[in-house]
Amino acid sequence: MNKTEKQIQNQLIPVVLKQVAIQDSFWSARERNVIETVVPYQWDALNDAIPGAEPSHTIENFRIAAGDSQGEYYGMVFQDSDLGKWLETVGFVLSKKRDPQLEKIADDVIDLLGRAQQSDGYLNTYYTVKEPGARWTNLRDNHELYCAGHLMEAAVAYYEATGKKKFLDIMCRYADYIATVFGSEEDKTRGYDGHPEIELALVKLYQATGNRAYLELSKYFVDERGQQPHYFDLEAQAREEVLSPNKKKRLYDYFQAHLPVREQKTAEGHSVRAVYLYSAMTDLAADYNDAELFDACKALWKDTVQSKMYVTGGIGSSAYEERFTVPFDLPNDRAYTETCAAIGLMFWAQRMLQVEKDREYADVMELALYNGVLSGISLDGRSYFYVNPLEVWPATANFRNDMSTVKVTRQPWFGCACCPPNIARLIASLGQYIYSTDPGNSELYVHLYIGSALELELGGQTVKLQQQTNYPWDGRAALEIALEQAAPFTIALRMPGWCSSAKISVNGQEITDSVQEKGYVKINRTWQDGDRIELAMEIPVQLVRSHPDVRENAGKVALQRGPVVYCLEEIDNGPNLQDIVLSSDAEFDVEFDAQLLGGVTVLTGEATRSDIKADDSRLYTTQAYSRVPAAIKAIPYFAWSNRTPGEMTVWIRSQ
Repeated sequence: MNKTEKQIQNQLIPVVLKQVAIQDSFWSARERNVIETVVPYQWDALNDAIPGAEPSHTIENFRIAAGDSQGEYYGMVFQDSDLGKWLETVGFVLSKKRDPQLEKIADDVIDLLGRAQQSDGYLNTYYTVKEPGARWTNLRDNHELYCAGHLMEAAVAYYEATGKKKFLDIMCRYADYIATVFGSEEDKTRGYDGHPEIELALVKLYQATGNRAYLELSKYFVDERGQQPHYFDLEAQAREEVLSPNKKKRLYDYFQAHLPVREQKTAEGHSVRAVYLYSAMTDLAADYNDAELFDACKALWKDTVQSKMYVTGGIGSSAYEERFTVPFDLPNDRAYTETCAAIGLMFWAQRMLQVEKDREYADVMELALYNGVLSGISLDGRSYFYVNPLEVWPATANFRNDMSTVKVTRQPWFGCACCPPNIARLIASLGQYIYSTDPGNSELYVHLYIGSALELELGGQTVKLQQQTNYPWDGRAALEIALEQAAPFTIALRMPGWCSSAKISVNGQEITDSVQEKGYVKINRTWQDGDRIELAMEIPVQLVRSHPDVRENAGKVALQRGPVVYCLEEIDNGPNLQDIVLSSDAEFDVEFDAQLLGGVTVLTGEATRSDIKADDSRLYTTQAYSRVPAAIKAIPYFAWSNRTPGEMTVWIRSQ
């Protein structure tokens, strides 16, 4: 048995959402904001009730498909998926606490879905309303299976929260129908969706129902991708496609269909599609104990995080096709870094972490969470970024065609509204990212330091664990254990990659003989009721430098403290942020400001900038400008653009 197979057989299991209650100074307010503000706000958006926002028409499309209303289809071909993600968020919210009013809204929507479902199980408003005779004729572009996947994920979340099966039955009926259409048999279509999503959703449907046919259908879709003859060519020929002279044909790598998945070694194409596919590949590698498939996942992971990921955990650098480009092409002002891509990276990182217990995956998961994901939503939850650049000069925003999608302020909604409900479902489900157990329930892994209450079976009995922390603002965390009688089990604490020094004590006694495996400190003992673990990690301000091949960042540094990446904003530092220069040994004062941006830790320090006289009108000169001291103030990147719009930069010149 080779090493990879051993890793697959020794996988972890994420603790289910119902077992975790977040009680955290940082995350509880954000979770509460999703429940009290974001969910009703997005429900209004789906019903076109947000003044000044782009219309969604999503609910109306379903009403038309159900025959409850008259009218024409409106929106993107994947508009159904917005409702799927919203309903999944509702499921996660209800798993924490039942809310009869919200549940009634969801049940009514599920009834609507049932009425919109066709007699054979098909459920897609675009093809039911707009092109009723053209099902499955353009899988490459029109997201039919993608929309099905998001509704399947929602059905699983709602069933697990409420125990109600109607939505699950609707989506099982749809999945059963899809299985009659697609497959390798002679009487079936050998196709797959241009946007991966159904693959990971079918795994969840299998886990919820135990119906292995759904897992096998997911495996078919993954294995078929990239096979020859190329399906997208066959379907284009069948519909007699003629491209307009101004439209360039997308290459197969855009869809991650340039090669069979086991032969793919580099992350290519549309970044969200890529990480959704890689998430499903990781799921299948685990379920089928497929070492070859997991090796492909590891190669793709290495390429992504070592050459195509921003310091914020953002991925997908190019606005053109929202895609990966070449290694080290990580421009800051043109960074596309879609919010959904960072969310997808979290999905993938969590799955890789369950298969291979390695801190690296948790580090990336945490980096993306606190930076690339969280930057996508405003502090009040009512506006969103689709694109997350690392440098902004607002004066040029209207003159750059390649940046036409970049906004310097968050927007209330989008015509393509994939990101707002995606970030809502991520925050609502955060509890399931914090802990994992081994299949024998003898080990508990702590991946994220988030204040929470956990109840689960460990060492043969029910164990309650209370995590207390002020993370990410300081590096201390305490875990208190409650159990009826002594029990032996292992608690594994992640030591983040940014942490160079830490102390761990149990009941006030520092431990020095613990085992550390791939970034996790394992404490194995017979635990008693009331035992308390205390972790104290040093959390200094670090000057981060990029690989020299990242041309944009030559001679620059980024500021990071713990998992939080910082930025400079014009409101704090004045204009022309690119003229600010830090010394290579710059030091910073660290202070928590409870009144700023909902409460954040701020970094202040000294730099220099050019001394430009008021009457100096020269565009060019042979004389060097003198430098003068300049106080600077850095805030967390996730909080930028919540005040007066202006310049912003993550990377700062250094000497």
